[in-house]
Amino acid sequence: MHNYSLHISESDSTNPLLQNSNKAIQLRKAKKKKIKRIAKRRTVRKTRYSSKVSYRLKEIPIKQIQVWKEAQARKLNREGISELAKSIKTEGLQNPPMVQKEGNLYLLMSGQRRLAALKRLGAKKIPVLVLTRKTEYEIPDAKAASVVENIHRKNMNVKDMADACAFLAEKVGKSKAAQSLGLSMSTFKKYHGFAGVPEKLKELVPRTISRDGATKLHQIISDVSKAVKIAHQISKLESSTKKRYLKVLARNPNLSHKRIMKKARSLTLQQIVSLRLSKRKTRGLGVQSRRQDIPPNELANKIVSDWLAKRGY
Repeated sequence: MHNYSLHISESDSTNPLLQNSNKAIQLRKAKKKKIKRIAKRRTVRKTRYSSKVSYRLKEIPIKQIQVWKEAQARKLNREGISELAKSIKTEGLQNPPMVQKEGNLYLLMSGQRRLAALKRLGAKKIPVLVLTRKTEYEIPDAKAASVVENIHRKNMNVKDMADACAFLAEKVGKSKAAQSLGLSMSTFKKYHGFAGVPEKLKELVPRTISRDGATKLHQIISDVSKAVKIAHQISKLESSTKKRYLKVLARNPNLSHKRIMKKARSLTLQQIVSLRLSKRKTRGLGVQSRRQDIPPNELANKIVSDWLAKRGY
């Protein structure tokens, strides 16, 4: 649970946004007390970055708030920002952005969409929740925590999630990054691998090629233009055929598209054939299997393959 510490000066109390924010925070505190009572009866495992956060409500110039590159996570939806701006204008700012003081600036921890909406409304000064000294982060950890906060607050596309995974892996390590994002290690590694895929290939996901397909294709073909061309060539194929295509491509990266397709399709002809033998022939197969020290299934496969080979197949 978060611990809240709230301080408002005399001059702050006349600001409408601050008044709305103060009321909203008090309502949230009452709600959190109720949740805390319920939480005593159950065990909740948390994967967020910190368990206790204290802050004070303060009004600051909007131009002093810095949004670092890593916290942006993805391009903001213009329509969504416009709707949020209308909501803030009519209902007030219910949940101020959270920031951390760094010199003369304030680093944005959460609330990028709210900040963008307030800028759209032409706000010069806005209320924010400033982290207190006892709960401030070191700069690398602050960036990581900000990325995690943004991810949990919105639906991420594959590219944005991959970028976030790469950033967090560098800052806090793969294991802690996966835990913070609520991902299994295997899923995290797939996103992390996708982070190294060139932008032109990433843009084709998921309409033209899957995330895993793009990652594998980049590993096989380092030439970006060639990889993009192949992605378009196999875009209409069934998922199973795409996998076989990439399998053949990995073994023979210099083959033409036509020859790779031929080999990929030939893989579908490989089938398991069941043979029904009489008791006499079954005993004979067993005898020959022991004499030649070959398992019965392999011996049967060899006999059939040799028979077909003699007839030109």
